[in-house]
Amino acid sequence: MSDRTHVLLDLDGTLSDSEPGIVRSLQWACELEGFPVPDDATVRSVIGPPFEIGLPMIGIPDDALERVVDRYRERYTTIGAYENTLYDGIIDLLDRLLADGLTLAVATAKPEQTAHPILDHFGISDRFAVRAGATLTTERRTKAEVIDFALRELDIAADPDLSEHVIMVGDRDHDVHGAQHHGIPCIGVNWGYGSPEELLGAGAVVLADHPAEVAALVHRTYRVDHW
Repeated sequence: MSDRTHVLLDLDGTLSDSEPGIVRSLQWACELEGFPVPDDATVRSVIGPPFEIGLPMIGIPDDALERVVDRYRERYTTIGAYENTLYDGIIDLLDRLLADGLTLAVATAKPEQTAHPILDHFGISDRFAVRAGATLTTERRTKAEVIDFALRELDIAADPDLSEHVIMVGDRDHDVHGAQHHGIPCIGVNWGYGSPEELLGAGAVVLADHPAEVAALVHRTYRVDHW
């Protein structure tokens, strides 16, 4: 067994399949703002990172980002957030990690004002010591910033052995990069929105094909290079 004490978990694409609500809400926003409506696969490619990173990649100009995101939130906060399901096996995974004595935290680039209600909706908020997400301002936007906030809220940011005590679980390269920024290894999951090539290319220490595999992988010892 490793010396692992804490597990940080991403939300979209890791705990829950939020694709339907995000796709429909972004397509609705693009249509209302007069932009070509992206197909489902195009929207899927930008799920995970903050929209200020993803939307320019699908043709939304910088000067229209705020308008499109505001429109998106109109639908997403009331409808899209709940067009969402937990992946099979997630409840069992969380309960297994807790039974192993680990402290759990959510670390998502999704704004907290939508992430918290989603976790409440699924009835899993009480399994997490901290639910860290992005802010709607520039204060906390990147995954590295979210992880920094989570570590401080957990009161372990100053731990000199973070790489041994903490591990991240996520489905996109920004999860891996954000963890690496703090010297933390990241398990990549293959059921989310990234690809094995994306995750391994970013530096994921190992890949999981199903939530049932994650608990055992959490307890392994890994080497990670600090950015």
